[in-house]
Amino acid sequence: MAGKVAARRRALRDELINIAETTIARDGLSGLRARDLATKAGCALGAIYNVFGDLNDLVLAVNARTFHTLGTDVAAALADAPRDPTDQLIVMSHAYHHFAATHHNLWRALFDLERPAGEAPPDWYLAEMGHLFSYIHDPLAALNPKMAADELILLTKALFSSVHGIVLLGLDDASAGVRSANIDAMISLILKQMTGTKPLS
Repeated sequence: MAGKVAARRRALRDELINIAETTIARDGLSGLRARDLATKAGCALGAIYNVFGDLNDLVLAVNARTFHTLGTDVAAALADAPRDPTDQLIVMSHAYHHFAATHHNLWRALFDLERPAGEAPPDWYLAEMGHLFSYIHDPLAALNPKMAADELILLTKALFSSVHGIVLLGLDDASAGVRSANIDAMISLILKQMTGTKPLS
C-alpha cells in the first residue's frame, strides 16, 4: 500500500511539473495559479501542497529542468565550436541568447522567482549555475593563464553578468539601446574587445 501511495505521489509531482512548465512557457511566471494547476491535474487544491511546500518549490522544480536544458544546449554548441578560447566564449554566449529567445518565459523564471531575504539558493541551483560557469571559466583560464584563481572566478561571473544583461535588455527592448537583432553582434564585439582579439569590422 505504501508503495502505491508513493507512486501516486511521484506521478502527481511529475504531472504538476509538466503543467507548470507548460503554463510558464505560455503565460510567464505570473500566469501560474494553484487553483488552475489543481483543475488541470484533476486533483484537490490541497494535494499540491502535499507534494510541494508552496508554488515556489514547484517553480524551482521547473527551473531545474530549464537549467538542465540550457546546459545541454550550451554543451551542444561548444561541441562544434572552434578551439580558439574567444570563439568558444562567443559560441556559448550566442547559444545562451538563442535559448533565452526561444524559451523566454522559462528563462525569465530562472531569475524572476523571488526567495525570502537571506534564504540561500538550493543546492541544485548552485550546482547547475556552477556547471554553466565552468564552460566560461575554462576558455577564460586559457586566455589568462597567470590570473589568480579568485580573480578568474570573479571574471567568469562578470562575463556571465555582462552577457546576461545584454540579452535581457535586448529581448525586453529596453531603453539601453540594445536592439534584439543586434544582440549576437554586440556580444561578439564585447568579447573580442575584452580578450584583446581583433574587433568586428
